[in-house]
Amino acid sequence: MKASNPNSPLLKITLLLTSTLTVMAGATIAPSLPEMQNHFASEENVAFLVRLILTMPALFIVIGAPIVGVMVDKFGRKPVLAGAALLYGLAGTSGFILNSLGSILVGRAFLGLAVAGIMTSVITLIADYYPGQARANFMGLQAAFMGFGGVAFLSLGGYLADQNWRSPFLIYLFSLILLPFIWKALFEPSRQTKNPSTKEDDPSDKLPIKNVLLIYGIALISQVVFYLIPVQLPFYLKTLANATASQSGLAIAFCTLFSACASFLYGKLKARFSFLSIAILDFILLGCGYCIIGMVPNYPLVLLGLGISGMGLGLLMPNLNVWISSITTDILRGRALGGLTSFFFLGQFLSPIIAQPITKIVVGLAMVYESAGLLLLGLSVVLFIFGKQLVQKPPTKPVKVNS
Repeated sequence: MKASNPNSPLLKITLLLTSTLTVMAGATIAPSLPEMQNHFASEENVAFLVRLILTMPALFIVIGAPIVGVMVDKFGRKPVLAGAALLYGLAGTSGFILNSLGSILVGRAFLGLAVAGIMTSVITLIADYYPGQARANFMGLQAAFMGFGGVAFLSLGGYLADQNWRSPFLIYLFSLILLPFIWKALFEPSRQTKNPSTKEDDPSDKLPIKNVLLIYGIALISQVVFYLIPVQLPFYLKTLANATASQSGLAIAFCTLFSACASFLYGKLKARFSFLSIAILDFILLGCGYCIIGMVPNYPLVLLGLGISGMGLGLLMPNLNVWISSITTDILRGRALGGLTSFFFLGQFLSPIIAQPITKIVVGLAMVYESAGLLLLGLSVVLFIFGKQLVQKPPTKPVKVNS
């Protein structure tokens, strides 16, 4: 009895729902952070450690993804996914019962390893199940599902945080609900081993280093700045408008909603503009949004800034993914995209480490958001003036003579 139909509605919905686990890993508990900080107020460096709880999974995604990639090929996609989903549920909900910031951080580290397993195995399964255009279509659907799933989970996290700061950790139980469907609805794809005689080692296949470093740099800077929203926004809104945890959750979800909507427009924009032009637009949108967040006096106008910056974020990641895919050959593309993922999550992890001392220097989160906005606008000007020099032409492939 072989469930081996990739077009099965149950299989598709299982893949899509499992994909949402990756977006709820970090920011779902963001609305809890102020109350968590109050609860652990007696612990040393509490402000820094509480913010680190949000971004700790990102560090372990960076560490775990390459290891998981080997496991997925050695032990199979489905077993790794099922094991990662189980670990995700246990590690994610551990914060509901643990009684020290140190132990919660350990749980968040294991959560990061679980997310690395889920991300790698789900993407690999999609690539195995769907060829060509069907794969591109499903990946687009997956990105939209993740965006709108983020809105739902963030809103729920804010509501639960109003009841108790521990309650949002229970949302991670969703992976245990999905576990039977992962085991029943998904199938292990048959994998052909490559014929060693088909190995082609073309010496002209080189990474365009300048382009790759530019893309990695954009990913790192944008994520350090973007993660000021889930990490710092609840504290900022509490100071600015005495916002509740649910209002903070809705504000972050508002940004995620605009991000998901903007992603749908990427294909149309790319048909008319270059990768570099869209990167400049990303920085302009993010920069304007952050300046608005830092300068306005009330909650509704902060939402305006969040919507604008969300649009920049929604265009950013598809642009970087497609950009790096287009400038690398098949042999090097996986490594280049793996590096992009590492820089993406490294930026998220570094965000509170960089932002916390800056907050003390510039006095207050409003100035942090304004400074971040001005930095991004400045970088958009740098890219506009010097972008052509920074972007090297892709490596020319050897012309094959028809025989």
